[in-house]
Amino acid sequence: MNSCYRFVIGPHNQKVPMLITFTSKAAAEVTMYKEHAKRILDLLGKDAGRGVITAAEAPLAVATLEKAIAETRMHHASDDVQRDVIAHHGEDVGDDTDHEGMELVSFSTRAYPLLEMLRAARDGGYDVLWGV
Repeated sequence: MNSCYRFVIGPHNQKVPMLITFTSKAAAEVTMYKEHAKRILDLLGKDAGRGVITAAEAPLAVATLEKAIAETRMHHASDDVQRDVIAHHGEDVGDDTDHEGMELVSFSTRAYPLLEMLRAARDGGYDVLWGV
């Protein structure tokens, strides 16, 4: 049995999905943490719970996601500066400033597998589904 969700138990013993698996006949499955997938799906005007990007919607979805990735890459330097400020926030008060470098995964890196699936779906005329 292939589930589109992986669950954790929430505060009232209900199952809460942590992962979303995107499926399409155009490509292999893409599984993402729900919080990261939600950011992408919000850009595309889709619900994170369950949905479909049809073959007809795929060209616009690809263009929207490519634009968002390009915009985040333009602001990468400012993200680095902000991360450095946060990492060294306590230098004046004698806090430990020997921080190891943080390895952040960029939006473009997280979005790339789904973008590739959407491109293949667009080119092959297939839908992309999740939560069904």
